[in-house]
Amino acid sequence: MVTPPQTANRVAEVRRDTLETQIRVRIDLDGTGVSSLSTGIGFFDHMLDQVARHGLFDIEVEARGDLHIDGHHTVEDVGITLGQAFAKAVGDKKGLRRYGHAYVPLDEALSRVVVDLSGRPGLEFGVEFTRAMIGGFDVDLAYEFFQGFVNHAGITLHIDNLKGRNAHHQAETAFKAFGRALRMAVEQDPRSAGTMPSTKGVL
Repeated sequence: MVTPPQTANRVAEVRRDTLETQIRVRIDLDGTGVSSLSTGIGFFDHMLDQVARHGLFDIEVEARGDLHIDGHHTVEDVGITLGQAFAKAVGDKKGLRRYGHAYVPLDEALSRVVVDLSGRPGLEFGVEFTRAMIGGFDVDLAYEFFQGFVNHAGITLHIDNLKGRNAHHQAETAFKAFGRALRMAVEQDPRSAGTMPSTKGVL
């Protein structure tokens, strides 16, 4: 049996300060699913916790933003900063599976997420929420989070909610599936240890 190589320390921390937000993110891709989250938006913290728990990533997010306006800048900038940290932590991608996918149900809702650590940012977001707000969270901000992440992580991401009547369930299945798909993509593949998973030789 082939023993996979020891994974390098895949941990990164990024700080991002603008006139609208001040954000610190730390991610450990080889964690245990522990999170410490403080964005000022309760439902968003709940969704980030799903990514950590189901991706088995340790994630810390401290965010201060202009919530007196709305949650847009905070959610988008957390996506940007988390994407930057992810790209830094994942390294050169040698020996990784590269692709990941997951189907996650929650009662009546079902979402599918497929990811490619392609080096090319691209998002296809097929979620038609059944209402505009989940508590104090504007559902449009889910797209803004994933777009910010994709642009700065350099990944291709397809998110499709296949079924769902409850908007909370729709969002939760999408975030859970995102975590699980990322987890698969960043796993070491013992059959391609040390090699780049691309015919180009670079990702």
